[in-house]
Amino acid sequence: MIESVVFSLLNGVLYGMLLFMLASGLTLIFGMMGVLNFAHASFYMLGAYCAYSISQVLGFWGALVLAPIVVGLLGALTERVGLRNVHKHGHVAELLFTFGLVYVIDELVVLVWGQLPVNYRIPEALDFTLFSLYGSDFPAYRGFILFMAVAMFAAIYLLLVRTRVGMIIRASLSHPDMVGALGHNVPRIFTFVFAFGTGLAGLAGVMAGNYFITEPGMAFAMGPIVFVVVVFGGLGSLSGALVASLVIGLVTTFAVGMNYSIADMLASVGIAFGQDSVLGINLSRFGPMLPYLLMVLILIFRPRGLMGSRES
Repeated sequence: MIESVVFSLLNGVLYGMLLFMLASGLTLIFGMMGVLNFAHASFYMLGAYCAYSISQVLGFWGALVLAPIVVGLLGALTERVGLRNVHKHGHVAELLFTFGLVYVIDELVVLVWGQLPVNYRIPEALDFTLFSLYGSDFPAYRGFILFMAVAMFAAIYLLLVRTRVGMIIRASLSHPDMVGALGHNVPRIFTFVFAFGTGLAGLAGVMAGNYFITEPGMAFAMGPIVFVVVVFGGLGSLSGALVASLVIGLVTTFAVGMNYSIADMLASVGIAFGQDSVLGINLSRFGPMLPYLLMVLILIFRPRGLMGSRES
């Protein structure tokens, strides 16, 4: 029992930090630009595929450095050529543009890499057991993912709060005319923010592509849940995204690991229900829907999210 709880806790934190790595870029893009990028998970997928291709030549460590840069440059091109021209037509046009971009990227991935999963593997240098607990092993690569996620959060926080660049970025959202009058190129700042956000998505793809499976459906698998994280934590709030990612990761992991039903719990206190009733359904089957239930509840009782300043 203790072993199950401990490893569910570790796996829940791991899944939550992977969600944060993906959600942080989307949070920055919305918080700084006001753009809700539907194609964010597609850039995450591009990060995984680019990492696979680069790792064939330069290995995993080369891919870890270059793949996010490649995805960030693609994001900058997307903002400069497409999104900047669409922005003047309002948020609906932006949503439609990024929604269409999802299918464009998906078809390009299938065209270049095919429909089958690619053999993107964990690097040999990290393919060992970090520690053993109650007879079960915790892989070193999972520890590396946790380290990278924490380092990402610290780096983003320091960049936005402690540097002059971060001050200019934050000021460009609330007072773009004043920032422009001071001699800064506001459109170029927005391009940088979008590129940085998509680059973070690419980094998440590099880390998760070999932990999960790198295949054309990975964007559609992660796309909905990342929006749940951003809405639950609060649109534009980096700290909220971190807390929401951990909550959703832990709730989902613990729920999936439950091997009993409500009927079983009631039976333990002397209340009998048939196992063929609704209450007899195993609680693990409700695990995947819990994040969406949390999002519905947060929208009802706190529309701006846990730590957000904007109404969702």
